[in-house]
Parts: sequence; structure tokens; C-alpha cells
Amino acid sequence: MSLFGSANFGLPRLKPLPSKRSHVVSVLDIGSTKVVCMIGRLTPRAESQILPGRTHSIEVIGIGHQKSRGVKNGVIADLDAVESVVRLAVDAAERMAGLTIDSLIVNVSAGRLQSDVYTATIDLGGQEVEANDLKKVLAAAGHQSLRTDRAILHSLPTGFSLDGERGIRDPLAMFGDVLGVDMHVLTAERPALKNLELCVNRAHLSVEGMVATPYASGLAALVDDEVELGCAAIDMGGGTTTISVFAEGKLVHADAVGLGGHHVTTDLARGLSTRIEDAERLKVVHGSALPNSADERDIISVPPIGEDDRDQPTHVPRALVSRIVRARIEETLELIRDRIQRSGFGPIVGKRIVLTGGASQLTGLPEAARRILARNVRIGRPLGVSGLPAAAKGPAFSTAVGLMIYPQVADLETHAAGSGMFSTLGGNSRFARMGQWLKESF
Repeated sequence: MSLFGSANFGLPRLKPLPSKRSHVVSVLDIGSTKVVCMIGRLTPRAESQILPGRTHSIEVIGIGHQKSRGVKNGVIADLDAVESVVRLAVDAAERMAGLTIDSLIVNVSAGRLQSDVYTATIDLGGQEVEANDLKKVLAAAGHQSLRTDRAILHSLPTGFSLDGERGIRDPLAMFGDVLGVDMHVLTAERPALKNLELCVNRAHLSVEGMVATPYASGLAALVDDEVELGCAAIDMGGGTTTISVFAEGKLVHADAVGLGGHHVTTDLARGLSTRIEDAERLKVVHGSALPNSADERDIISVPPIGEDDRDQPTHVPRALVSRIVRARIEETLELIRDRIQRSGFGPIVGKRIVLTGGASQLTGLPEAARRILARNVRIGRPLGVSGLPAAAKGPAFSTAVGLMIYPQVADLETHAAGSGMFSTLGGNSRFARMGQWLKESF
């Protein structure tokens, strides 16, 4: 399906998961550092106290990851390079799973992600709220968000209001004069999505759905209480750092900044005049986001750039490495702090922040984040997935695991398809049944 041809805002949309039988889901995380393909089996699970929001249990049956090429700050810079890396990652995952796949759920970090909240109201005239009224108010909010230059990745009704009383989760069958809805809409620039789809298509695969990276990482790294009470997930990747804010069980805000772990590496390569791969190793082994008194005394050797055998390594105090690392980390965290503040969601985030993504593993990062963001910080690893090899259990794989979880929450979203508006709001609530009825009747 082409991004521009179809009526429903032109993006491939996921079909709901079968609730009674197991289902194979394949995902692709295209990042600036690595490209990960995961194939998982989703099996319906009984209600459980552990991760109660999940309808299926996930077992990873195939995984392939490759060093990324052709992606810069989350943006595709070289189609051929990305295509070949995607092929390699998918091929490795297929071999491990013992099956071939033809479509994937893909993440989106590029395209200048933008979060907006649209509010719409309709007149009820003192009558009770019917399915049709919900449909109308959701359509009214959805139509405000239509733009030619941007495509809608996610649109989530975050809450209804009746006669100005806010915070109503399910207004069906209630009485009132005015029904309102707040709709969180996350959009990205169309060309960036088109290029992403093109890369996948060139590897002879189709895109089943697109999910914003911050949404995916939040789904993987946050626990239910955090999602319910309000929390921000910060995914520190190689080329981009993304922010997602969750409250009352839903994604309410998302953002991305073009700074990540790779910027720390290039700062080191420049500052110490060494090769990128040597700088990466120095960052991992010696870099720290915390000042330490022993750093002045410890001397480390830095390999030279040239190929000449006569070039001797230079020796620098470890404090220099930490200073370079710290400067960039502090800049990134300050930028995130300002973005959260500016978004107006600071109070909703409250005191809770979860750091995830490969760059969150830097020594001393949680402490630096606690100080700069002035909040409680923990490192979030992907939760509730079995079959992951030890190497893939860390925060660097949160986005890929989040893409696996996403099909279970895809039905929380509302999308205008042509003229009608379909909405199903989770689980086997009246809403879901109503959504089913809407789909069958229109």
C-alpha cells in the first residue's frame, strides 16, 4: 500500500490481533547505531497481575542485528546502504526463526515528530451518548489534524468530557448537553516516511505499520503504574534521543531531539584526535557522566589516527575523556529538560523518568540525569518478553521489543478511514464491542 494512495491518511495500519489464536509478528528497528529485526510469537494470555495491559505473551523466535549504515541522526541518508543492512538483519532473524516473513512493523524517529492535542465538542441536546455521537466527536477532532505535508502516525483519544466535566473514560450511555474529546495526534513529515517505506520495499518486504520510536520504547520500558500515574520515557539512541510521556494508560506527548550517543563519540574523536571506533571504545571503557577525583591521576593511552607505525599513542588523563563526555551529556539532558518543560507536560511527568536506549548505559548517566532533570531516574530494560538472547536484554533493545508489544495496543487508536471514523478502545469493553459494530455497519 503506498503512503500517499490510500484514504486513511495514507499510512499502513495494523489489523487487530486475533484474540483466540497465536500470531507471528515481525518488527524492524532502524536506528543510527544498529538495525534490529525481531520475529516473535504472540500467544493470547489470561488476565494477570503482571503487566495487566498485555493481552498476549511474547516469545522471540528469531533475532538479527547489524551495525547500521546509511542512517544519520535517525534520518535515512543512503538508501542502498540501509537496504543492504535491512536485508542482512532480516535474513539472520528468518534463519533463526526458521520461517520467512513478508511484512514488518517499522519504527519512525525521523520526520520531525510533532505532538498536538485537538479538542472537539458536539451538541447532545440533553440526550444520552450513543455510539454515533462518539463517532461524530472523534471525526471532528480527527479532521482538525489533517494536513497535506504531514502524515498521522498515532491518534489517541486521551479523554472525554461531558458538559465541561473532564476525565471521563467511557461516556457511552451517559446523559449530557455537550460531549467533548481530547485527541492526541502524533505526526511526521511525509517524505521521511516515504523514504523509510522505500528502504523496506527495496528489500522486498512490505510495511505493516509504522510506530513512533518514543511510543515503542515507552511501551517496552515502563511498568503499568508508571503509565497510569504519569511518567516520561527517554530513549537515548545513537543519533536521536526521543521523549514519550504517558498518563492514564495512554501516550499523551512525544518528541525527539537530534542528539545521541554517537555525538559523544564524535566529540571524543575530535577532542582526542583518534578514529571513531577507538573513540567509541574509550567512551564505553573510560567515559563517565560523573566527575571523579581519581580521573586526574589515571592516564589512558589514545591510539593515533594515522596508519603509520611510527605514530605513537598519546597519553591523556582520564579526566579529559570524562570532561568531553560530560559536556555533551549535560547538553542533551538540559535540552530534554527544556523540551519537557516547554511541552506543558512537566506536571504530568511528575517525579518519574525512565531512561532507556543504548546510550543510557553510559557510566554515571542516571546520576547526571537525576541532577539535571531533578527527578527520580531508573534505567528501563524491555519487560515481559521471553526468548531474548542475553545480549538483547539490555536497554538498547527497548524499541524493537516495544514494536512487538505495539499490536496489543494498536486498537486504542482512532483513524479516519475515508469518511467514517473507526474507534475501538481496548479490551472487551463496551467500546471495543461498539467499535466492532461500527466496523461491521459502515
